[in-house]
Parts: sequence; C-alpha cells; structure tokens
Amino acid sequence: MNKRKKKSKFPAKYVLLIMSLFCLVIIGCSVKLSFSSSAANHVVGYVIIPMQKGINRVGQALTGLRENFVTKEALQAENEELRTELASVQEQLNQVQLNQDEFNQLRELYGMDQTFSDYEKVAARVIGKDPGNWFSTFQIDKGSNDGITKDMNVIADGGLAGIVTDVGPNYATVRAVIDDNSNVSCKDLATSNLCIVSGSLQSMNESSMIHFSDLSDKENKVAEGDQIVTSNVSDLYLEGIPVGYITEITDDANQLTKSGKVATIVDFEHMEKVFVILQTKDAITEHQGE
Repeated sequence: MNKRKKKSKFPAKYVLLIMSLFCLVIIGCSVKLSFSSSAANHVVGYVIIPMQKGINRVGQALTGLRENFVTKEALQAENEELRTELASVQEQLNQVQLNQDEFNQLRELYGMDQTFSDYEKVAARVIGKDPGNWFSTFQIDKGSNDGITKDMNVIADGGLAGIVTDVGPNYATVRAVIDDNSNVSCKDLATSNLCIVSGSLQSMNESSMIHFSDLSDKENKVAEGDQIVTSNVSDLYLEGIPVGYITEITDDANQLTKSGKVATIVDFEHMEKVFVILQTKDAITEHQGE
C-alpha cells in the first residue's frame, strides 16, 4: 500500500513576501512606462488595485485590533482604579456611620443622665448576654471597683432596663424587666393606680411586649397609651422610672382589676450601653429616714 505523501504546507509569510515583490515589480514597470501603455493600465486596474485594497483592509484590521487591545487594557486599569477608590470611599462611609451611631448613643446616654440627674450614675457597656434573641439577662463591664452593688437599678433608652443581681470586681450581671423572674411594682402615671409588671420571654417572642396585672381601675380611667412607671411602694426599684406604655387592656374576672400588655421603652433586642444608678432603694430610704 502506497503511503500518501503529506501535502507540504507553504508558509503564509512566504506567500505575502512573493505577492509584495510582485507588486513592487508591477509598480516599477508602471512607473517606467509612465502608465502610457494600456496593458500596464489593465494590470494596475485588475491586479494592483485589488491587492492594495486587500492589504489596506488587513492593515486597518490589524490597526483596529491593536487599538482595541490598548483600549481594553486601559479600561481594565481604569476599572481597577475605580474599584480601589470605591472601596476607600465605602470604608470612609462605614467609619462615618460608626461615628454617627456612637454619637447617637452618647447623646441618648446624656439625655438619660439629664433625666435622672438627681441620682449618681455610672455608664457601662454591655459585654455579654444569655442565649436567645433578648437581653433578658446580660453582663456589663463595670463592677464593685466602680461602686456597683447588688440591687442597683439599671436604665437604658430613657427607661428601666433591670436590676443588678450579681457583682464582680470589674463586671456585673443584670436581670432585665422582661425576664421570666422579674416582677416590678409599678403605677399608671395618668391615674396613679398601682399594678404589677411581669417579665415574659414567651410574650416577648410573640408580641415584643410584657404583661401588667392587678391594676385597680374602678372608674375606668385607664387607657391604652398610658405610661407605666415604677411605684413608690417598690422594694427594689426607685420611684418614677419609666417602664413602658399600655397597649392592651383586659377586664379581670373579679371585675375589680385589669390586666394587659406593656410595650417597653427599652429596646431589649439591641443593647450596647446602660447607666447604673449608684444608689439602691434601701440606701435612699434609710438616708431619707435619718
């Protein structure tokens, strides 16, 4: 069986070279004859001009590719520069937002400080909490070294946050008013009628509210929107600290008292800073009795 001979491949560059030489010969001849010969004119018209057009097209295509390549590189470099600038601007905006948040928190703390100016206080940062969505029990970064003792009241967002239950040298644990073990003697600020506000994590999960009960209201003056504050008969809580606002009212079976729900003033889902009042109810009562 005869093997087929492989077709030899003639390099394209040689074809281009031969065509170029041929063009030069034709051009030279045409110049020498000064284009007086009609034959030369026919050669120029049928051979050289189409070849020149083809060469021009190739040159234009190559020029376009080169320009596109340069333009693409320039665009890539510009995009990379813009990404860097955008990242820098975003970082600056984030820092501005953090500074604004910090300023707002400090302003709120200052507002609380002015609201409860009669009490000596210390600001503290929340550093830990029990598992779950709510700050029902949380830790702060101030303790006995800062004058904090058990049963001191804790405020945040302009309202009652809870009470100190445990103290270390540089930390303290706070039980919030929403905790299941929290019961605070309160009153309706509009009517001065007493009630009990009880924490409930289940109720917080269901409606973000806690309960009030045993609210005496023989004259039916209690209304939704009334503010609930700590009462003067509370054993542990100082009088007059806002707790929240009545959102629902229900008549009890005895027809003498009412129960319902309270929307707390403090945001117990997001807590960062608090104030601890550096006087307990017992200490103030003893001082007033002297």
